[in-house]
Amino acid sequence: MNRIFGTSSSKKPQTTLQDVITQTDARSGAIEVKIKKLDGELVRYKEQMSKLRSGPGKEAIQQRAMRTLKQKRMYEAQLAQLAQQTFNIESTALATENLRNTMATLDAMSQANKELRKQYGKIDIDKIESMQYDMGELLEQANEVQETLSRSYAVPDEIDEADLEAELDALGMEDEEEGTSYLADLNKAPDFIDEAPVEMTEPSHATPEAIKTT
Repeated sequence: MNRIFGTSSSKKPQTTLQDVITQTDARSGAIEVKIKKLDGELVRYKEQMSKLRSGPGKEAIQQRAMRTLKQKRMYEAQLAQLAQQTFNIESTALATENLRNTMATLDAMSQANKELRKQYGKIDIDKIESMQYDMGELLEQANEVQETLSRSYAVPDEIDEADLEAELDALGMEDEEEGTSYLADLNKAPDFIDEAPVEMTEPSHATPEAIKTT
């Protein structure tokens, strides 16, 4: 039975707007070919009438030219209608495509909105605020520990700068007194030597005087 009557799946595919546009363009092309053919016939009739005198022959050719011109006008009207139909179909196709893109965008935005709600639903604002509060307290405790560890024990809290300067001046004077020892002047004789040592001179090589005889 299905082979005889067919099934619903054997139906022809639905014609799309692009299919209609293609068919309309093909019809327009065929009409344009016919118009060009009629233009050629009109040119030939015009040449023939220019060579004939007034009479039955010329009138017959004129009648043919009139019929050809009427056909051309009819085809031109059909071509204008097809052009308008093509424009309307293309406008509809463009609007349909824009609507399809809009629906796809809305669907993507809806999915993204659901995902955001799902993800943000897992976040507890109260827990975040509590964590921030705990972090602040821990940082304050860390600062207190650092201040405690950096506290000085040997230095008094209040020190007079004038006393420090006087102590530094005294240290400078002690350094100068300690530096003046007998080692500073190596040429100075010790205190236990009465006289300075006499420097030894080298013997002269001069010829001794001759001994006088009496």
